[in-house]
Amino acid sequence: MSEEQSATAQLLQSFAPMDGMKRENLTALAKKVSVKTLTPGRVLMTQGDSDKRTVWLVSGQLEATQGDRKIATIRGGTPEARNPLYPNLPRRVTLRSVDEVSYLSIESDLLDVMITWDQTGSYEVEELQAQLQRAGSDDWMTTLLQTNAFHRIPPANIQAIFQRLQRTPCKKGEVVIKQGDEGDFFYIIVQGKCTVTRETPLSREGIKLAELGVGDSFGEESLIAEAKRNATVTMLTDGILMRLNKQDFRELMNEPLLQWVTSEQATQVIARGGRWLDVRLPSEHQNLGIEGALNVPLYLIRLKLSTLDRNTPYIVYCDTGRRSSAAAYILVERGFDVYVLRGGLGSGGTLQLARGGAADKP
Repeated sequence: MSEEQSATAQLLQSFAPMDGMKRENLTALAKKVSVKTLTPGRVLMTQGDSDKRTVWLVSGQLEATQGDRKIATIRGGTPEARNPLYPNLPRRVTLRSVDEVSYLSIESDLLDVMITWDQTGSYEVEELQAQLQRAGSDDWMTTLLQTNAFHRIPPANIQAIFQRLQRTPCKKGEVVIKQGDEGDFFYIIVQGKCTVTRETPLSREGIKLAELGVGDSFGEESLIAEAKRNATVTMLTDGILMRLNKQDFRELMNEPLLQWVTSEQATQVIARGGRWLDVRLPSEHQNLGIEGALNVPLYLIRLKLSTLDRNTPYIVYCDTGRRSSAAAYILVERGFDVYVLRGGLGSGGTLQLARGGAADKP
């Protein structure tokens, strides 16, 4: 059975390639990493596996085998153990503990993003921390850097994003964005909590949609779709937000994430097991849609994530590409494989359209 204890920056610095990282970045990374323990005879790594994690041996002894053949013994504290254990995928060995073993395991994408940020970011983390006046920047920055969205943003863009973020203190009860207003900023919560509500004809006070905390972000939908705010966000506590203006958000965060496809390219994705996702309103979809598409309106996309399959590529569409790009951004942030139909249904092409009940509902 595996047990865990917190890692430290000092421990991470004793292993490559983390030995080359800045202390403050190691401290942020250490908050996301645990030292795990295995009892004798347990398997740490299996030959043929393709799990994207990077592993180091801290203490104890491991036996490496290929098939039925023993090929190596690795001991903690040796020069060999300073490097990641058999990092190539798929794994070419099975590793089993000889005695009690402790080890580090880090998601490979997170490690790569953190090292890239460490090596390319001339804008030092401690400078940003000083601006935030101890607002917990390690937590929210590391949370953002490990999201699927940031894995696809070029390193230079990540640097520019942190440079252009504006610090905004807020009081409990303050309305940050109001339903029906024009979109102007994208927000990240650094400290405190917010609540998201939507006013409906049956509820003028608003229905609570979500509660957001440190590391969560909001406000992107209206910026991408060039639409009015579709919900109100209010501070539940005193807090600090970082905000990015509309132009910077589109240039640095939105466009790098989106994979645009033509109708011909979309058809190829469908042939490989993909599926159409219509994010227009049900009335629009019922009037004219792509045959076999799933219909999840943009305003419901966050609430319907559990109905979507993370192993299925989705081609998201609307009439023009505005709503579909907003939906795609939300889905990519949450780890889905998503493409956007360039120009929407107005692009024409070889799409097979149907009128009335063309698609399934979740």
